[in-house]
Amino acid sequence: MKRRLLQNDSYIQLVLLHIGLGLIFFIFKPFSKIFFLIIMGYFLYRIVMSTPSKLTMNVLLGCAYFTGIEILFRMTKGGLAYEASKYLVVVFVLIGMFYRGVSGKGYAYFIYLVLLIPSIVVASVTLTLDAKFRSNITFVLSGPVCLGLAALFCYDRKVTYQQLHKLILYILLPIISTTTYLFLYTPSIKDRLSGTASNAALSGGFGPNQVSTILGLGIFCVVVRLVLKSPNVFLKSLNLILLAAMTFRAIVTFSRGGVLAAGLVIAAFFATVVFRLKVKRLVPLFGSVFLLVSILAITWVVSSNQTRGLIDKRYANQDALGREKKDLTTGRLDLFIEEVDGFLESPFLGIGASRVKNKRVQETGQQLPSHNELGRLLSEHGILGIICILILVFKPLTLRTNNRRNIFFFSFLAFWFATINHSGIRIAAPAVLYALALLNVTYDTSHNKRQIPNNRNAQPQIVSEQ
Repeated sequence: MKRRLLQNDSYIQLVLLHIGLGLIFFIFKPFSKIFFLIIMGYFLYRIVMSTPSKLTMNVLLGCAYFTGIEILFRMTKGGLAYEASKYLVVVFVLIGMFYRGVSGKGYAYFIYLVLLIPSIVVASVTLTLDAKFRSNITFVLSGPVCLGLAALFCYDRKVTYQQLHKLILYILLPIISTTTYLFLYTPSIKDRLSGTASNAALSGGFGPNQVSTILGLGIFCVVVRLVLKSPNVFLKSLNLILLAAMTFRAIVTFSRGGVLAAGLVIAAFFATVVFRLKVKRLVPLFGSVFLLVSILAITWVVSSNQTRGLIDKRYANQDALGREKKDLTTGRLDLFIEEVDGFLESPFLGIGASRVKNKRVQETGQQLPSHNELGRLLSEHGILGIICILILVFKPLTLRTNNRRNIFFFSFLAFWFATINHSGIRIAAPAVLYALALLNVTYDTSHNKRQIPNNRNAQPQIVSEQ
């Protein structure tokens, strides 16, 4: 009991610390660069100096934290490079693989990485002279490479159930800082309204799609803590406040992708929990669901009021005057069709990495990157892209048939799949969440007698720790 109380105190302190961090980022933006260097050095030191038994967890913690804080660094221009978080995830897992190796069962992800290479060769021929070859290739392949290497490192690697919760916490904490920064950046929503389109002014001056995506991930993390890590009224109240704050800021970005992805991920989480619980343990779960639905309903009403009803029209696919828009996907379907045309144009090796974006610049003068990773893989990688898609979809499912202990498996995969279909892999989050789905979760019964013994398909008794 004393150990749990100390953990809860630590959680409260960490939440307050990261709220303060968001405040400092807003007041003194240069601190963002300082903090980036501090935490980069901190995690590199922890990883390099780790004992063998702690190396895996330190690598994963570094990946988790930079996943959560990536958008805040982009907003405040704190990273050494725009894609810095992806690069650091790659560096962390490469160090981990150097010291600990990889599972031989994860060879499919090595094949996936190799299959990305031909598109670079093709691009050297197909990209126009005015295209910046290195930066364009890096932009489109940094996400897939990050995913492949993270998956290769995580595949069948053992972590405990409690360590998995710690990873979720490390993702959540910097998203709390991001949410704080957003409230400070635009305290008045009504003053910055501009119709029903995605609103950068309400997204910290940054891309609404990416901000909505990371807040959606934060919403899921808070829900996990609300259901599984809130043993008393105070912690439930704290997590409900965090949930309301993140949900509100995600909604008022006017970017639907991250909000809808959060809904899908939470649905997958609850479906897994309900399926694993015995009937007598559903009552505490229903209590959490009631609180969750209530706070989300209140948050929506507040959001509707603050946006003068524009958010209702946004989700009804209407413009500011209430007229229904022709395209529910806000142009994404047309982009996907263009990518399919690229596949038909060159079905074997594809049209080359970044060629889709390059063609749009030629034909329309607009620099429109792909919003759909599956379509991009088809067009730029051809048949090799189809093989990549098959590996990404079916390899985790084969792992799941032999190991069903990761209760967040479907939630992590749902986040990856939803995100790559509305935003691609522009941020590290879908790559890292995909990789976390491949972990081999074990249950340590020495600290919690209510957890089931560690057999091949053991499951925790999923209730709030009281």
